[in-house]
Amino acid sequence: MRGGAAACFLVIGVTAMSSSSRADTIQLYAAGSLRAALTEIAKSFEAESGNSVQAKYGASGLLKDEIAGGASADVFASANMEHPRALSAAKKSGPVLLFARNRLCALVKPGLKVDGAGLLDRMLDPAIKLATSTPKADPSGDYAFEVFAKAESMRPGARAKLETKALQLTGNATSIQPPARRNVYGWHVAEGRADIFLAYCTGAREAQKQNPDQQVVELPERLAVGADYGLTVITGAPQAAERFAQFILSPAGQKILTNHGFASGQK
Repeated sequence: MRGGAAACFLVIGVTAMSSSSRADTIQLYAAGSLRAALTEIAKSFEAESGNSVQAKYGASGLLKDEIAGGASADVFASANMEHPRALSAAKKSGPVLLFARNRLCALVKPGLKVDGAGLLDRMLDPAIKLATSTPKADPSGDYAFEVFAKAESMRPGARAKLETKALQLTGNATSIQPPARRNVYGWHVAEGRADIFLAYCTGAREAQKQNPDQQVVELPERLAVGADYGLTVITGAPQAAERFAQFILSPAGQKILTNHGFASGQK
């Protein structure tokens, strides 16, 4: 099924390249975790195609609601498959393709001794400020709560304790925003609002680059949660939007994604 949808994108993309010479501006709505990678991809696409890409980045659930409400998006790149599939099922977009993979890591404040084996104990410690993004509004929060569900099989009662204590610091429309160019996870940890932040590994590593003393801890296998990213073109979008979607799926686009720490969504 995925191959058929990819072929559909490819056929439309080739048709667009041969039939349309005018430049279009493509409105991209994309998960915040994709900002660096898709900014680079968009620049490459613009140079190759002559079209331009205007991007809005944010929590995928909130962006999905905006698109469902009539926002003028052309391409939606979500940090999960559920949100674009909801648009596709409502006939607001075309097929949904898996285009990238990520996973969760723990971003840990400087000086806190923690490794994968002891991570659950630290998260359950009442003295530790544990942070996540906001479930439903942001897939990162949903993935973090999947971690909590997995913790239940390791420690009965852990799920309820973790869900209760988790500080949902990002991903909501009312969440406080970091200064320009600051990684939001690293900023919250640096400001003391979180001791451990469950975040995408790509985002945690970006935070560590800005805050070298912060630690990135891989989740142990029994707690590990992966993230599948879905791409869809909105109904009525210009042909250039199909071309841009195909560029993201192309070897060139996939290479940029992997350079930014994502796993490829294409086999």
